Amino acid sequence: MRNVRLGRNSAGLALIGALLAGCAAADRPQLPPAGFVAENQGPGEEYVIGPLDKLNVFVWRNPELSATVQVRPDGRITTPLVSDMPAVGKTPEMLADDMKIALSQYIQDPIVSVIVEDFSGTFSQQIRVVGATEKPAAIPYRANMTLLDAMIAVGGLNDFAAGNKARLVRYDRETGKQREYGLHIDSLLKDGDTSANVELRPGDVIIIPESMF
Repeated sequence: MRNVRLGRNSAGLALIGALLAGCAAADRPQLPPAGFVAENQGPGEEYVIGPLDKLNVFVWRNPELSATVQVRPDGRITTPLVSDMPAVGKTPEMLADDMKIALSQYIQDPIVSVIVEDFSGTFSQQIRVVGATEKPAAIPYRANMTLLDAMIAVGGLNDFAAGNKARLVRYDRETGKQREYGLHIDSLLKDGDTSANVELRPGDVIIIPESMF
């Protein structure tokens, strides 16, 4: 009998824990629907080059000096005549200016442009989706990106996800602290509730727990 009681007590404790977790999720502040934010939103912040980005460095009238290169994990690139040029943390325009200076030792008044072909982004410019999703991933942020965009990118929820208990962790630059917001991903994906679709910001982390039942 004692073992039975312990089993029942354990089950009761698990149920209480689940209810408390649900209450905690309900108490988190909610973000406004994406539509109300995106209507008046302009372009996003200027893109900053990150490790593993693929860049097209074009030198006008000097095709032999142009190249498509990938940023190395150490944050540098190598092109004809220019080796170990730091790229991470710069905008494409900043990198183009630095390339002009480097190439001016070899050609007169070089005109250089840098185009980012494949985006990875710096850590602070990614959206990270972790937990009960089909393929947890770090996604490069783009202007006006929403929760629905992020969920499409990771293939949606898996069979064990508790989507309406998900939360978004966001760094607040003004206070220097992290804030958590409640998300209703089940409502968005399964019920088509567009009010659950919220605007994302660079650096957001979406955490999706598994259901306990």
